[in-house]
Amino acid sequence: MLGRQWQSRTAAGLVLSVALSATLEAQFVTREEALAAVFPDAEVEAERVFLTEDQMHRAAELAGGDPPSALVARYLAREGGAVVGRAYVETHVVRTKRESLLISLDASGTVRRIDVTAFLEPPEYVASERWLDQYAGRPLSQDLALGREIRPIAGGTLTAIAANGAVRRVLAIDHVLEADR
Repeated sequence: MLGRQWQSRTAAGLVLSVALSATLEAQFVTREEALAAVFPDAEVEAERVFLTEDQMHRAAELAGGDPPSALVARYLAREGGAVVGRAYVETHVVRTKRESLLISLDASGTVRRIDVTAFLEPPEYVASERWLDQYAGRPLSQDLALGREIRPIAGGTLTAIAANGAVRRVLAIDHVLEADR
C-alpha cells in the first residue's frame, strides 16, 4: 500500500513538474515578440555576421573577456530605410545550462532593452526585468560592471556575471562592426 501511494505521489509530482516547467518556459517572449515591442514601427531584418579574427580580438579586448563566437545573429531595424537600431542574440552558459538574451540597441549603440528568450537553469535564478532594465541607455564603458553601474543579484551571482558579460560582448561586437562599416 505504501509503495502504491509513493508511486501516485511521484507520478503527480512529475505531472506538476512538467506543467510548471511549461508554464515557466511560456513566460519568456519570443524574439519576434521582443523585436516588435522594441522596434514597433520598424522593418526588422535578420542577418548572420561572420566576424574576422581581427574583429573577434578587438571585440574581446573592448569587452574585457574571451573572444566571442565568430558567428553573430543580428537583427537590423529600419524605418524609412534608415537604421534605427540593432538587436543581437547572445546565448551563453550561466552555471551548467544555457540562457539566451535578445539585447536591443539604439542607433548609437547603447542598450535599449534586454529580453530573456530562454533560461534553462532553475527559474529562481533568472534575472528580473527590473534588474535587466538598469542596462537601458548605457553604452560600453569600464563602469558597465557589477558593483559599479550595475547592481548584483542577491542569490543570482552567476546569472548576473553571465548577463553582464553578454551585454559587454554585444556592445563590443556592435562597436567593432559599426566601426568597420
